[in-house]
Amino acid sequence: MSTRTPLALAFPLHGSQLIEASAGTGKTFTISALYLRLILGHGGEANGFGRELLPPQILVVTFTDAATKELRERIRTRLAEAARFFREETPAPDALIAELREQFDPAQWAGCANRLDIAAQWMDEAAVSTIHSWCQRMLREHAFDSGSLFTQSLETDHSDLLGEVLRDYWRLFCYPMQGDALNWVRTHWGGPAALLPRVRGLFGSEHESGDGKAPAELIDECLRERRAALLELKMPWRQWADELLVICHEGVASKAVDGRKMQARYFEPWFEKLKAWAQDESMEQLDIGTGFTRLTPDGMAEAWKGQAPSHPGLDAMPGLKSSLDALPTPDAAVLQHAARWVGARFEEEKRRRAEMGFDDMLLRLDAALQSDSGERLAAVIREQFPVALIDEFQDTDPVQYRIFESIYRIEDNSPDTGLFLIGDPKQAIYAFRGADIYTYLRARQATTGRLHTLGTNFRSSHGMVNAVNHVFERAESREQGR
Repeated sequence: MSTRTPLALAFPLHGSQLIEASAGTGKTFTISALYLRLILGHGGEANGFGRELLPPQILVVTFTDAATKELRERIRTRLAEAARFFREETPAPDALIAELREQFDPAQWAGCANRLDIAAQWMDEAAVSTIHSWCQRMLREHAFDSGSLFTQSLETDHSDLLGEVLRDYWRLFCYPMQGDALNWVRTHWGGPAALLPRVRGLFGSEHESGDGKAPAELIDECLRERRAALLELKMPWRQWADELLVICHEGVASKAVDGRKMQARYFEPWFEKLKAWAQDESMEQLDIGTGFTRLTPDGMAEAWKGQAPSHPGLDAMPGLKSSLDALPTPDAAVLQHAARWVGARFEEEKRRRAEMGFDDMLLRLDAALQSDSGERLAAVIREQFPVALIDEFQDTDPVQYRIFESIYRIEDNSPDTGLFLIGDPKQAIYAFRGADIYTYLRARQATTGRLHTLGTNFRSSHGMVNAVNHVFERAESREQGR
């Protein structure tokens, strides 16, 4: 028997709490122990929830369907094992359950066993799910409060619908184009298939209005600005190219230059290309190779034996390439127009078909919780799930965090509900899905004074644990690093 009560038994089962559990420290073991305590109403006034709960009242959220299935079965097994032990039918499955039983009067053991049995049999109805499936359930069960349809199907792959909407955009806006706008679209966009990934990446971001202009108008307007800026760049080079050519020839003739660094066979092709580019109004690309570095004040100083010549063209050359790269382009404006139109039509079509994708479920529940009736919806969900355990919390994105914050008011630490966040910031690896370590840090700040740590690694060797601790101890000592 342990002389020191483990965290799983001493943990306060109310308010908002954060558990940091590194790999191998018994996270799933602890979650199942907390579940047992909630079923039994364990903990008293100080560390208990205040009343016994049943599986449908305890929300457990984890990251994947596989993890959901595994966690459900682990909890079911622990409930059944504990029930048999409370009946004194089997030895203690582990020291924690043995210590848990000791904290009840023997006269209560039979009642505890019955309650654990009922909970084990009810696990098929338990609220153990992924965040997406839970959000879908909330939208369906609370359709009036969430403003969603009663019947909505989950479509896991919307690529066909999105492609169809994008082709509609192409037919509506690109087919009627003519002249420069049409040529630009053919060159830079190609077709709807090539445009799809670029537009999809802009969904959900803030877009400028574009003053309500059509893509063809935006492109024509920007191309005019681009040509004007290009002509302004070229204008002095018609004269500067000839003047600099003379300077270079004179330097070679007077042997004022290092012959290894300045030769006619090098610089004459540069000036031929410069003059051709400056005289052709439509030509944008300029490739003079090392001329971009040699025809500068520093480059000439390196090649000249004495005082290097000065010239406005040499002063302008260092910025010429970047100026060409920075010429106005319609790309951003028309992509924003496409993303705005396609995004709106895409949402409209999904609603018309009563379909939702994975992201839609989160976004719609979040929007409902932020609406005028959001607090009523939050209250209904709190009543339905007075306690929630969020596993793998380090992989939570800002939208998911806002959903739980809206329902449970994390910073308020209300004793009437329980929100237990379990995660490991060292394993925050899903940035590509939107997970954000800063979301975890917000939760850590909101639960100041209520941070718990599973500190013993039962899986790794001492050497491995020491090495990992050495890597992270420096960051942990700094507020910003944490």
